[in-house]
Amino acid sequence: MYPDDRIPLHQMSPLSRFCDRAEDYAKYRPSYPTEAITAILAELGEPSHLTAADIGAGTGISARLLADRGLRVWAIEPNAAMQQAALPHPHVTFQVGTAEETGLATASIDVVTCFQSFHWFEPARSLTEFRRLLRASGRLALVWNDRDQDDPFTAQYTQLIRTASDEHPAETRHVQTLASQSLASSLLFQNVRHRQFRYCQSVNLQTLIGRVRSTSYLPQTGAIYEQLVADITQLHERWIEEAGAIHLVHRTIVFIAEPVKFP
Repeated sequence: MYPDDRIPLHQMSPLSRFCDRAEDYAKYRPSYPTEAITAILAELGEPSHLTAADIGAGTGISARLLADRGLRVWAIEPNAAMQQAALPHPHVTFQVGTAEETGLATASIDVVTCFQSFHWFEPARSLTEFRRLLRASGRLALVWNDRDQDDPFTAQYTQLIRTASDEHPAETRHVQTLASQSLASSLLFQNVRHRQFRYCQSVNLQTLIGRVRSTSYLPQTGAIYEQLVADITQLHERWIEEAGAIHLVHRTIVFIAEPVKFP
């Protein structure tokens, strides 16, 4: 068992843990399916009239997807290295801030999103901040790419990652359960529902190793890293020989909620 198994993820140095991972994160992390972005924005009106706050924006993968739809996006990210690795977009503005203290104005945001990030936040404080940001007509969306264990290659890759990470809590905990429970117990959000979509990331050996190097709870040097690279290389060679092309298959989970309207 991982030695910090009972410690909440938001207490595991979330603000600094990606400092040496930014370049690999920008290059090798998966995107998100078009259908997920459509579900998040459904019935909110003309996208070019909307402002989004993407919290824990990392290198801007999700912020750019929203901006491509026409939204004006504030990308809130505390890590300077992640910001510097982000590709520029004319509708995305990066700002230093945290989920608990974004620095954005009250009731200034139509859509608050957290892609692959909410589990690193303190739930109650971050939800309070999100409610403060949102207009009464706004929406919150919490999103994860969850590796699909029903896909044989993805399941074998996942097992290698879990072994190398010594079953790190970020791998073994059901972070979507955290989202569901946090929203269900919150007095600030209502009409909670979730959607699921399939997303395939085409990968080669460089991509697989790059994803390892982008993962904050895996080593980038040493015996464990070298063994993991060797194991992934063998897995890749075996599947390429059999299938010719490889995909990591994800279940993209989207939780959507509306803010409770105050008198």
